[in-house]
Amino acid sequence: MQLIGLARIGRDAELRKTQSGESVCSLSLAFSYGRKGQDGNKPTQWVEGTLWGRQAEALEQYLLKGKLVCVTLDEPHIETFEGRNGPGHKLTGRISSLEFAGGGEGQQRQPAPSQAPAAAQRPAAPAAPAKGGFEDMDDDIPF
Repeated sequence: MQLIGLARIGRDAELRKTQSGESVCSLSLAFSYGRKGQDGNKPTQWVEGTLWGRQAEALEQYLLKGKLVCVTLDEPHIETFEGRNGPGHKLTGRISSLEFAGGGEGQQRQPAPSQAPAAAQRPAAPAAPAKGGFEDMDDDIPF
């Protein structure tokens, strides 16, 4: 079974090593579902996900609180734990696929001026003459 969906990262990723030296990155993911309630918010299901190996090492620095990601979790399951207020339960799974979603908030690099595309250096094409209203449109519109 898999869990696939869009989620917000709830806290910055935590990278650690297992006793055998394998890298593992823990993520807290918030999935919204259902209809908005009286408070105007959709219910949220929190899921603990883990990334392993080189993928964990490469992505850890970009997995920051608030980022929107599309994830696939393999074999999601409920784990029990002992918390401050007694026993608790959490939904958890291993992340097999992760893609960033939404805007890139300043993550896009601008090319150096010497590397500007050739199209940007060409003169602009002359503007087409302005047309009138609906009477200038073709009558053979296919819809």
